[in-house]
This record gives sequence, C-alpha cells and structure tokens, in this order.
Amino acid sequence: MGGDALRIATRESPLALWQARHVAGRLRDVHGALEVELVPMTTEGDRRTDVPLSEIGGKGVFAKEVQTAAS
Repeated sequence: MGGDALRIATRESPLALWQARHVAGRLRDVHGALEVELVPMTTEGDRRTDVPLSEIGGKGVFAKEVQTAAS
C-alpha cells in the first residue's frame, strides 16, 4: 500500500480481523478510491495465555497496545 493509505491497527484474532475488514470495506464503499491497510498485531494479552488477564492489566491489555501503536 502507498504512503497515503488509511492504516487500521487490529489484533490478529478472527473476530478482530473480521471487524477491521468490515470497517475497511465500508470505508471503501463510501470513499471509493481510499486505500485501506490493515496492520495486524499480537498484544501481550494474546501472547500471555499462561496467566490470568487480571494479572497483566485486565481486558484493557488488548486495546492498550493497539491504541499505542496507532498513535
């Protein structure tokens, strides 16, 4: 994708990817020439399946890294 693409950071889970693809498709429907690039990423919450979420930041641990990467 070119430098003028809209980048959507997303977790690599099947649900998150589906949601990101859906949003990208809707954006393209409205803005035909818009380039949309999905940026899949794995968060600490995805990697650390050996400990309870409450010990590594709760459910917010997933969104926090995606939001930080997008800024």
